[in-house]
Amino acid sequence: METELLTTDELSARIKYDARTIRERLKDSVLIEGVHYFRPFGGRKILYVWTAIQRDMRAVSPANLNVSACVPMSAGRMLHA
Repeated sequence: METELLTTDELSARIKYDARTIRERLKDSVLIEGVHYFRPFGGRKILYVWTAIQRDMRAVSPANLNVSACVPMSAGRMLHA
């Protein structure tokens, strides 16, 4: 199975978030290095792993959460009790 890798701009087009939002707000908070993205050859370029992002976006969607067991937190995050 081949892994699909995306640049920030390509990911932006797929998930309908501005590229700047991805770089400044999502990267390192919900998109984790080594899971959702990596830097090939230790460089500055970032490549996102589409299958991991797609999997985790669906896993934490409100439809899959027991909302009564969640406490809303700042920045739109949820504490799962």
